[in-house]
Amino acid sequence: MPERTARVRNRLTVSVAVITLAVLGASAFGVREAWRDLTEARRLAALASADASALALAHSLADERDGMVQYVAGGRADSTGAGLSDRQRVALDRQIEEFRPAAPPAVRELLDALPATRREAHSGKGDALAAYNAYTPAVRALRGLADTLDRRTGGDSAALPPLARATEAASASRGLLLAALAAQGRKPELAVAAQRADARTQDALADFTRLAPPAARDAYAEAVTGPEVAEAQRLLDRLTRSPSSGELAAQPAEPVRIALTTRLQRMRGVEDALAEAEAPRLETVRHEAMTELERRVMAAALCLFTALFTGIWSARSITRPLASVRTGTRRVSADPVTEEPIAFKGRDDEFAETARAVNHLQGKFRRQQGRIAALEGERTRLITARQDAADERDSLRAEQQRLTERLAALPAEPPAGDARELGILVGLSLRTLGLVERQLAVIEGMEAHEADPERLDTLFKLDHLATRMRRNSENLLVLAGAESGTGRAGPVPLLDVLRAASGEIERYQRVRIQSLPPHARLAGFASEDVSHLVAELLENATAFSPPDAQVQVSAWHLEGGEIVLCVQDEGIGMAPERLAEANALLADPAPAGPPPAVPDHTARAAGAGRSGRAGQSQLGLGLYVVARLAARHGIRVQLREQATGGVAAVVVLPVGLLPAGPPAVTGLGDTPPVPGAAAVPQVHLPGSIAEANSHTLRGRPQHSHRAPGSHAARPAHAQVPPPVHPADPPAAPVPAPAEADATI
Repeated sequence: MPERTARVRNRLTVSVAVITLAVLGASAFGVREAWRDLTEARRLAALASADASALALAHSLADERDGMVQYVAGGRADSTGAGLSDRQRVALDRQIEEFRPAAPPAVRELLDALPATRREAHSGKGDALAAYNAYTPAVRALRGLADTLDRRTGGDSAALPPLARATEAASASRGLLLAALAAQGRKPELAVAAQRADARTQDALADFTRLAPPAARDAYAEAVTGPEVAEAQRLLDRLTRSPSSGELAAQPAEPVRIALTTRLQRMRGVEDALAEAEAPRLETVRHEAMTELERRVMAAALCLFTALFTGIWSARSITRPLASVRTGTRRVSADPVTEEPIAFKGRDDEFAETARAVNHLQGKFRRQQGRIAALEGERTRLITARQDAADERDSLRAEQQRLTERLAALPAEPPAGDARELGILVGLSLRTLGLVERQLAVIEGMEAHEADPERLDTLFKLDHLATRMRRNSENLLVLAGAESGTGRAGPVPLLDVLRAASGEIERYQRVRIQSLPPHARLAGFASEDVSHLVAELLENATAFSPPDAQVQVSAWHLEGGEIVLCVQDEGIGMAPERLAEANALLADPAPAGPPPAVPDHTARAAGAGRSGRAGQSQLGLGLYVVARLAARHGIRVQLREQATGGVAAVVVLPVGLLPAGPPAVTGLGDTPPVPGAAAVPQVHLPGSIAEANSHTLRGRPQHSHRAPGSHAARPAHAQVPPPVHPADPPAAPVPAPAEADATI
């Protein structure tokens, strides 16, 4: 089942929807807050209207309370002139019925209990204080509505609660004092209660003065003043502080009623004025809340419209050119050779850049197609040439094998009549060597034009195999007595010589170059022969050591100026008699050719290996090649058993092969010292791995060989010197070939 394609249009639609929801969500908080403010403003405006009704009802109920308290204190006798008339009762009941729908449940319950309170006051057994206490909760509950409004609105209304408490306390002090006068001094506790009510009045007025704004304080000071107010306060102070029964009985009630009622009416007038002023203010707050809600709704709608318009416009500005680019790329990708480039005009943005990139890619593809066609033709030609070279290589390999067997069967010193056959052998070896060189050139050409990793790996393997074939052909020339007539023109770094040697063996991956003397070089004429000699020693070391063991190569200077090379392995070792035989061959200044029936040129001991085999004492062809190359250049070679196992091949390069004079500047390590400058530290290469394809010296010249027997005379043979301390020791010490010696 094919996978569903993710459409950019769907993603953009989701993005626009998410942005819209985000704008709606962000706007909803502001709109909700404005709606909550409007609801609260409406409720407060309604509460202000109800507060005016509650305030009027509280005044009427307080007047009824005061009259009832005076009536009960006078013995419930109408002669006292107190009590509640039918007209007052009807008016109060009408106020209660009008206020009942707006009253909270708690206040409604108190108002419903008012008829029972009246009956108890008229015909009950309670005293005046009981009647006072029965009426007071309803009065205070009605005034508590004003407190609730003031706490929620703030502003000038903060002065209403203390003024309401002062007015209620003034009404209570009036009723209680008149009740004490009606009792003719028989109930002094009423005067004490009146004194407490007056104290509450003074405390509430102090709070009013502290909380009220200046305008409210000035209005109260102008309204509640005058002789009547002063007289009322004087009577309260005189009759409530230390009243006596006689004084209360002698005091006429009417002047006291007039003075206290006058003060109370003025206080109620200020309270009503402040309460009435709150209604317009709260109505203004309600209008402002409505305006704020409308403004926020309009702002939210504008933001939503802007987000939708911008999102849709942006989405269309992306999807339309994207569809054009998608259609063009599909067309070009289906047939990039014949299809026309994408036409994208009128824009200069990322889509236009993408279209130009696709068109550029199409042009590169067309050019690559042309190159591929040309390379296919070249590849066909190289494959044909490689096959021809392989066929010729196989025929020459068979001829080489036949000649090798004949050479092995020849005696050490061929008769004079065999000189012609040696000449033929040298000629065939030269032909084989030339063909191998041509094969290497063909393979290198194929490597340069090959990009497939697997084919390139196969070509590298063929390259390495051809390099080993070249060394075998050179072995035939050495064993036949021919030698190279040309060499390198200038000195060659010792590191390059060792790398070339390791690249000419089969198991080059196991070779590790431990340390070398700084700036060590070889004379150009001997560089190839030394590389060939070291390659034969490395081949033997890797062939007769465990497959996972490494072969270590190191070098250092002797005090006499010579350079010592050491090839160490961890192999099976050699029998003492075989080791002595090999060292005798290597020490021979004029080594003879190999005896007959030596089958393997890479073995250190033919068939028997290092341990030897009964009935066979001949050595491998590799040691004969090493012996002849060493004799050619005066090089001393010796094999030594190691105490830890394996064999160490020690090669001493004479001073004649080491060029004198300052080294050529080829890098940091070859830079000669500058007078007065700090010496360049000695550079070693521990753990260097021989490269797989470093099988030739750079600038290797074409081979030209001399006839057998024409090689240069070797100097008188000298034994490998006894161990001495090297003048320039290696950076990482290499185990000495002999256990008791530090070096050669």
